[in-house]
Amino acid sequence: MAQDSDRLAATSVSDEIARWAASLREVDIPEDVRQAVANTVLDTIALSIASVDTDYGRAVIQASDAPGNCTIFGHANRLSPYDAALINGTTGHGEDFDNTYEGCPVHSGVVVVPALFAAGEHYQLPAERVALGLAVAMELMCRLGAVAMKGVHTAGFHPTSILGTVAAAVGVGVARGHNAQQIRDAMGVSGSMASGIIEYLADGSWTKRLHAGWAAQSGLRAAALGGAGFMGPISVIEGVHGLYKAFAPSIQADHEQLIEGLGERWEAANIAFKPYACGTMTQPYIDCAVRLAKRGINPDDIEEIVCQVGEGTVHRLWEPLADKQAPPTPYAAKFSGPYTVAAGFCYGDAGLAEFTEDAIHNDQVLRVASRVRFEVDPDNEYPRNYTGHVTVRLTNGETLSEYQAQMRGGVREPLNREELIKKCQANLDFGHWTGIDARELASFADGLFTSDRTFSAAGRLS
Repeated sequence: MAQDSDRLAATSVSDEIARWAASLREVDIPEDVRQAVANTVLDTIALSIASVDTDYGRAVIQASDAPGNCTIFGHANRLSPYDAALINGTTGHGEDFDNTYEGCPVHSGVVVVPALFAAGEHYQLPAERVALGLAVAMELMCRLGAVAMKGVHTAGFHPTSILGTVAAAVGVGVARGHNAQQIRDAMGVSGSMASGIIEYLADGSWTKRLHAGWAAQSGLRAAALGGAGFMGPISVIEGVHGLYKAFAPSIQADHEQLIEGLGERWEAANIAFKPYACGTMTQPYIDCAVRLAKRGINPDDIEEIVCQVGEGTVHRLWEPLADKQAPPTPYAAKFSGPYTVAAGFCYGDAGLAEFTEDAIHNDQVLRVASRVRFEVDPDNEYPRNYTGHVTVRLTNGETLSEYQAQMRGGVREPLNREELIKKCQANLDFGHWTGIDARELASFADGLFTSDRTFSAAGRLS
């Protein structure tokens, strides 16, 4: 008993976070964070609906059969909160078109929206508590990513899955009204539920898609355990065997970044929304390719295309170069620097339609992709900033270049609400959705913070 008392009296990073999270109320959330939450809901749900009838969407639904009252976005099934979170997270992240954070490519929306929506329906929570949980989880996930930077990827893990599990656990605990001790224990438990290796890079297989759903359902379970009094390690963040030591051993984690300015400075307001349906780090290069194509270059006149890249992107987007120049699957193409640049050049876009079997096997696109190579720029700012620098050398010896100074859709050049609604509607249309349109979905998302009614997504999103 004395040992338990000593444990409860201890102070840790998770203590600080839990006390902050448990003390928050809806009125504490600034307007720009509320807008980020609403935009995240809008973006995430449309992507889930667009992907629910894909091969991987059908597979994860078939594998999930626990009955319950929770909505599957774009599908008639109602399942347990864990299965709903797993499915909605997997389909939301499936096309890699979901929101991200520029300090570290973590995708908060596809973890926290499925987790909090499932919690809201299963526990019959007020909508405003669901919204509060979303804001807290998004904030924590961004801060966890800012500390990790490249470290989680370097160790061979997927930051969205690892860090998202912790964030979802805290967000669900907040929505359920758990106290600081319960939230701290949920964080401790979540560290042992975090998982997700990035070996999908070898063959373009489906496990990355699963990671967001896994983190969502694991966060739900960790919150339930912490809420029930199941003890987790209080040093889960900073301990000798804690989160960063286990999943980002190459870095010296600055844990102060997690707690400095909590409630005063909101990183959740800096969420980035992708204009293209592929890996975050490729986005500025596609913008460059699109602009070069508009300058009237004939693809047959291209001798080579050289991309100046950050060293930390090479293992994910550029090597082995021959494989990246001819990706075997549409999903592999999303993480191919050569293909995404070629798509931007030949198609003038890189939305969902540019990552189909027909699109990635187009002869002209593959010819252009075969001429794309990379050089590491030691001055590239990645991951603190996502830039693009593309130079085309033509067969007549002429060279043309384009530079993108930041990720379009990010904090330095954000997409406006109309652009997000247009993206949302395009994704709903791609999924042949006949339910509510993008503007109705935006209205639903905007109303979450101001509704004390019991949360419900049924009837609108299924």
